[in-house]
Amino acid sequence: MSWLALLLIGIGVADLARSVRPARLVPECLGATVVLGGGLACGLSAGRDVAALLVVGAAVLLWGQLVARAFVTEGRAGRPLVALGLSLAAALGGAPYAGEVDGALGAWLDRDPLPLLTGLDPDRVLLVLGVLLVQMSTGNVLVRLVLAATGTVLPQAQGTPSDPGARLKGGRLLGPMERLFIVGLGLAGELTAAAIVIAAKGLLRFPELQSRREQERIHQLTEYFLVGSFVSWLVALGSLVVASG
Repeated sequence: MSWLALLLIGIGVADLARSVRPARLVPECLGATVVLGGGLACGLSAGRDVAALLVVGAAVLLWGQLVARAFVTEGRAGRPLVALGLSLAAALGGAPYAGEVDGALGAWLDRDPLPLLTGLDPDRVLLVLGVLLVQMSTGNVLVRLVLAATGTVLPQAQGTPSDPGARLKGGRLLGPMERLFIVGLGLAGELTAAAIVIAAKGLLRFPELQSRREQERIHQLTEYFLVGSFVSWLVALGSLVVASG
């Protein structure tokens, strides 16, 4: 699963970098560099692994370019979603052929740096790291893309008065927090407790959705909230399935 883990890490790093500094080409190049450097540092130096690292790096670059264009051009939100789906499918299909993670990460884990990591193999640690990174900015990017693809909100309307998301700004922070909480509870074997997170979010959003100022657009806001929330939860639950595999 090392190739899949590095794909998730590369995409997660690229999206985090874009959220901090949305410069042209820089975020995806950083993500691809992390894939290549991290893979080699983890002992994936065999010919097949190096070739896979180049492909994964290219997939991260493609993801970054498609996302950047989707956020400024109407009608392109589906392209990065399709590219991501194909990349994940290819990484999952190639998982049995991926090399075992060792190298610097394996040596670090051999020293038992944290009690939480005791007994975990390097492949598992790398995969969990990728899953956790995806819960942050990548989860928000996926929500925005799905909202745009379904016509719930257009990418170029982000931050303008016509964007319902501008009226529910807390979701950009609550989304990563709830996804990390859900994944953490799932990895700890307490998935049932994740229902508390879902219920709490509904309670927090209820006053906003019932505000008198928003009555004229309440249906649009409700659709935005429901679609965005379900996509966010699916990202967390899907990542949990991958991390638990």
